[in-house]
Amino acid sequence: MTKTQWTAANIPDQTGRRVIITGATSGIGKEAAWALARKKASVIIAARNVTKATRVVAEIRKYGPNADLTVRELDLTSLASIAAFSQSILAEFDRLDVLINNAGIMMCPYSKTDDGFEIQMGTNHFGHFALTGQLLPLLQKTQGSRVVNVSSMAHAWGNLDFSDLSWESRKYDTMKAYGDSKLANLYFTYELVRKLKEGNNPIVTAAHPGWTATELQRHSGPADFLTQFFAQKADMGALPTLRAGFDEAVESGDYFGPSGFLEMRGAPVKVNSTDRAQDAEAAAELWQRSEELTGVSY
Repeated sequence: MTKTQWTAANIPDQTGRRVIITGATSGIGKEAAWALARKKASVIIAARNVTKATRVVAEIRKYGPNADLTVRELDLTSLASIAAFSQSILAEFDRLDVLINNAGIMMCPYSKTDDGFEIQMGTNHFGHFALTGQLLPLLQKTQGSRVVNVSSMAHAWGNLDFSDLSWESRKYDTMKAYGDSKLANLYFTYELVRKLKEGNNPIVTAAHPGWTATELQRHSGPADFLTQFFAQKADMGALPTLRAGFDEAVESGDYFGPSGFLEMRGAPVKVNSTDRAQDAEAAAELWQRSEELTGVSY
């Protein structure tokens, strides 16, 4: 007997619930925002490019005029911007049901964030670490809340060098740096699960989109070319994130990805991360370094 595949239709009505999605100006973040707007969630699109985010809202409202969408400026390469965004959310709202840490950059040329972090680790990990820590009090006030961290199959390439997280002593390898940042997403997820075992705390999950056609591939050369032939569409790539955030059977620490060959495409199912991603000592070390470097203590 064939099991029914999980789709966005499985998401229950979200009336009265508030969701923040980082980087929802394209790709799987945009598709997640669209799906949740259909389910009547109040969606905050947190984006560096406010103009682009506003266009996304206008596009969604062409088909759903009553969609409850707002845009807030958030630059994950700036701890000051993250603090300002978080303070405004804490001051204005009394609940946050789901935080989807979706924004990311991939295989770009070497540069640093405003605070001196290597650009991929700074955006993909340190930025979301700081954001989640500052929004945690609101998540803890909200019954049944969740945090979803979007990782990647590329976490398998990662192997963090804690002596040189910003690539100042080594020749820069943008592919490996990307893999490191995606491994860091899982270290963060699993360590946060461990730290939030007691009390009224959010469920913490992770997801990866498989091989999905998005703007992320614009720096990735041959992969960008092959994407047009082999990748699944963004609405399918968003489903693991949506299942991690809204499937009522999910438990803290669950990790979702596509069900197909090598987890590249297909319906969302629970998947396994690499043995290295399960390294609790490395996760604890990254946590300590993240608190020190961002100045955000949980």
